[in-house]
Amino acid sequence: MSAARVTLYSRAGCHLCEAAREIVARVCADLGESYDEVDVDADGDLADRFGDEVPVTFVDGRQHDFWRVDEARLRAALAPVVE
Repeated sequence: MSAARVTLYSRAGCHLCEAAREIVARVCADLGESYDEVDVDADGDLADRFGDEVPVTFVDGRQHDFWRVDEARLRAALAPVVE
């Protein structure tokens, strides 16, 4: 099984994180992708790195969004590359 292409960095009690989780879950389910969710407060380095910018999404290891997830933009980032 391949690694998840999307990582959602979030924290408990964050309303923006809840909204981001719903969008990420829906888009990944629609496209057959998996995602990981990481609680930034469980790791001091991540809490320092992201501070109040959560939720933060990464796609393929690169930062994609923070605070809000744009569904159309996430879908486009996960679309297959046609050569």
